[in-house]
Amino acid sequence: MTVQSIMTSTPAACTLQSNLAEAARIMWERDCGIVPITEGGKVIGVVTDRDICIAASTKNRSPSQIGVGELPRGDAIVCRQDEDVHTALRLMRERHIRRRPVIGPDDQLAGVVSINDLVIAAGEKRDVRPGEVLDALKAICSHPARQAPATKAASA
Repeated sequence: MTVQSIMTSTPAACTLQSNLAEAARIMWERDCGIVPITEGGKVIGVVTDRDICIAASTKNRSPSQIGVGELPRGDAIVCRQDEDVHTALRLMRERHIRRRPVIGPDDQLAGVVSINDLVIAAGEKRDVRPGEVLDALKAICSHPARQAPATKAASA
């Protein structure tokens, strides 16, 4: 089974010139937690609901005053429409990500695949095993081990 068979098609996107309030509006209207950032139709990043919350609180500005381009951005972890769902799920597990933009043969944004899509596919007894999804979800939700802060030795 390919990603195309379970992905959300025709996702809304924003650009680097959009502001975070616009991205939040898209999330509200589309009931999603991620908005791909595109330039000329190609995915160059994503904005998450968490990004919006953290930016608004740390920059002490309204989301309408913070541009999408102000967010730190790494490489977009995309997948292709014809990618096997097991491959997509494995990468989501390894990279601890819940959602991935999907690109078509022309490298243009074609959809978004989420852990929710994979849960639904597993529940419908499609080509995704529930245990496989559970393992991925456990990995995605796990917190990295944190080191205890260094303490100074008490002087005697």
